[in-house]
Amino acid sequence: MTLIKSISGIRGTIGGKVGENLTPLDVVKFSAAYGKWIKTQRRKDNYKVVVGRDARISGKMVQSLVMQTLSGMGIHVVDLELSTTPTVEVAVTMEHADGGIILTASHNPKQWNALKLLNKDGEFLNAEEGEQILKFVEEEDFDFAEVNDLGKISFHNAYIDLHIEEVLKLNLVEVDRIKNSKFKVVVDAVNSSGGISIPPLLEMLGVEVVKLYCEPTGEFPHNPEPLAKNLQDLSKLVKEEHADLGIAVDPDVDRLALVDEKGEMFGEEYTLVSVADYVLSRKKGATVSNLSSSRALRDVTEKHGCEYFASAVGEVNVVAKMKEVKAVIGGEGNGGVIYPESHYGRDSLVGVALFLSLLAEREIKVSELRQTYTSYFMAKEKIELTPDLDVDKVLEAIAKTYQTEDITTIDGVKIDFKENWVHLRKSNTEPIIRIYTEAKSQDEADNLAKRFIFELRELSS
Repeated sequence: MTLIKSISGIRGTIGGKVGENLTPLDVVKFSAAYGKWIKTQRRKDNYKVVVGRDARISGKMVQSLVMQTLSGMGIHVVDLELSTTPTVEVAVTMEHADGGIILTASHNPKQWNALKLLNKDGEFLNAEEGEQILKFVEEEDFDFAEVNDLGKISFHNAYIDLHIEEVLKLNLVEVDRIKNSKFKVVVDAVNSSGGISIPPLLEMLGVEVVKLYCEPTGEFPHNPEPLAKNLQDLSKLVKEEHADLGIAVDPDVDRLALVDEKGEMFGEEYTLVSVADYVLSRKKGATVSNLSSSRALRDVTEKHGCEYFASAVGEVNVVAKMKEVKAVIGGEGNGGVIYPESHYGRDSLVGVALFLSLLAEREIKVSELRQTYTSYFMAKEKIELTPDLDVDKVLEAIAKTYQTEDITTIDGVKIDFKENWVHLRKSNTEPIIRIYTEAKSQDEADNLAKRFIFELRELSS
């Protein structure tokens, strides 16, 4: 059983002892700390926070605790009930709210849940803001409202529809072209909130939808992370239905994975690459992804005569870099598309609409589209270290060894070789170094990872 407190929120397994798992008391303390933080941001008479959740089994219980705690602090709550992460983000700005909370453990199994925290712009908190909330949690110095000042809770169940309407209004979403293409799509929503958001979007685009695991029961039929090994049922059904493609999302709908008409994975890394290819063909500008994302985004960006930038790992870091360089598209290699014309958050609804626009415009099959991009292969490993080891010194030694190469040190150490790269970064929660590599063959990526595992062990011994 686990409880992890970090600058991005609190997550853990349901049940067990306070302080060791995500128990009701932990949820209340963290919600109160967030409520206190909200009140430090702006002095005003009335505060409002939007709250939504994915379909996991513990969601109703956790959401009730969160909303009643905020009410107890005199903060009004807009209850979206079952929703998606990007929908909550959009709702925060539409409601002119002071913040938002999404109750989801993303791709983690059903025993997990989490509180993800948003600011008044519907964006994730930065490191400084997250640290402030953690400090409030430790202090437990909360000031609750008197009986006449309790916050009101209002239910609003139309925001998924409003979110879909906003997506359809985007200039680069070719609604008529998509309708004329008469696509047939299979959707695997892992029995969570993707089942009430992705199919309605597709139907508005005139797409024939075949639903797979689209009942939002929270009983995940497979590991909810949208990776090839977990999407075999989707691949099989795409072939059986002679569909044009398959779509898979994680429980809170901010990661988008695609399957081609042959039932083969398009590749999570290539979700962002293909969408960026389409956006850049219409509007020139910079692109951003994190240091552990594929080089393929840089390739397609330079093909369009534009400039690519890398950020530290984490959505908040990607967004900060996108704003800094005025990027027209960005995201993360895990299938997360961030399109500023909509909002600064990973959004599978936006990703689906832009991808189908690309497919309709080029009039080619998904497998043919994939062949237009350079194929890269990744290896993701980790090395466990003794708790007393100075990980920063180990990474500094690696950087010194490879100082003549193209090195980035904003988040661990990334070394860009001519034909491949390696990214080494320490975990914030355990004594390990994560090792990511990418090359033009799986063997090359695996061997590069093994090489750096050996070098790290030599330096740490």
